[in-house]
Amino acid sequence: MIETLKNAFRNKDIRKKIFMTILLLLLFRVGCYIPVPGLSRTEFASAVTTNDFLNLMSGITGSALANGTLFALGIGPYINASIIIQLLTVGIPALERLSKQGEEGRKKITNITRIVTIILAIIQSVGIIVLFGNTQGAIKTDLFGGDNFTWLAGIYMTIIYTAGSCLVMWIGERITDYGVGNGISLIIFIGILSTAGTTILNKLLSITGSNVGEILLELAIFVIVTVVLFFLIVFVDLAERKIPVQYAKQVRGTKMYGGQSSVIPMKITGSGVMPLIFAFAIISFPSMIMSLVPAWSGALEWWQTHFSNGTPWYVIVLCVLIFIFSFFYAQIQFNPEDVSKSIQQNGGFIQGIRPGKPTAAYLKKINNRITLFGAIFLTLVAFVPSIAFSWASYDLVNVFSTTGILIVVSVALEFDKQLQSQIMMKNYKGFLK
Repeated sequence: MIETLKNAFRNKDIRKKIFMTILLLLLFRVGCYIPVPGLSRTEFASAVTTNDFLNLMSGITGSALANGTLFALGIGPYINASIIIQLLTVGIPALERLSKQGEEGRKKITNITRIVTIILAIIQSVGIIVLFGNTQGAIKTDLFGGDNFTWLAGIYMTIIYTAGSCLVMWIGERITDYGVGNGISLIIFIGILSTAGTTILNKLLSITGSNVGEILLELAIFVIVTVVLFFLIVFVDLAERKIPVQYAKQVRGTKMYGGQSSVIPMKITGSGVMPLIFAFAIISFPSMIMSLVPAWSGALEWWQTHFSNGTPWYVIVLCVLIFIFSFFYAQIQFNPEDVSKSIQQNGGFIQGIRPGKPTAAYLKKINNRITLFGAIFLTLVAFVPSIAFSWASYDLVNVFSTTGILIVVSVALEFDKQLQSQIMMKNYKGFLK
């Protein structure tokens, strides 16, 4: 990684892209500290931290949600919109046709995703304001004429948070167009790291003469455990099953083509962190809905008693959801029939397997096995960090959430691959000149 950065900074064009990426990420971080007038930051932060799902989203936004700042919603609405459109593309023929129309089709799907993002941002803004504004007193209605104009305060906050979410979406798209890597992933990455950095800094500032040894020892063990977890996750993330494919020789005119061998790489974590995000969202959604309805306070208390973080039912349901979404997302990403058809059309075959349906059945069996191991890995990722950091204080345990570690590792590896591809492309251009 360090060598890749050195080579990247030696190239003028790549260096400009890196600086543009850093500048846009700094702009995002500045927006995470812009306060919204009319909001009680202390009340809002205490209300967010009591909700597991919103606490997870706050970690992704770099604590912007807990602080109630301009970018409180972060990139969440855009991620949800992208997931919804991606799932609908499988089931709606019109969207499926657009996805196969090349660049023009992708532009139309991008515009649809933006519209859905705005709608989801409005819905999430209203939900957060209703959930915490009225029950916790986080919104200062006296700035808008008193309690009789609470609706005006809600409209004002909805507009502010929706506009902030759209601005974050714009920053992410500009990073993708003019920077290095995927802008959306980098925004999530920098949000998680900033949350971790702020927590560790506050821990260091709490050192006094009596607890200096205890805190330094706790931080040292925390760093060692984190490095070990990162190493294990990187090891599994880079693991893949390579299926050899042999292409037959073909004579066309006076020339001979083919006769080469290739591989189909199938990663254990091909679905990435999406099954974890889906599982956490589903298991946290009922508590959010019940919190919006005062008449359901008894049901909310029962749910929090039996399905709060760490309870047996919570662990069982979360594991089942992770397995379900792992296999569901694997079916979306990898289609054995299409891969088998593509191999056969190009004159290829897997040794020992007949082309056509037998190849598709073989690829499906391999994909199911790999998905099973990937689901087990994601389940361990969901619980191992909290177990490994159980000895630490509460603030250090929440430095890296269960999904945060996997997101940080995946984005860092993807950023390294993007830099390497940029360097390779520039070297090829120089060779051709």
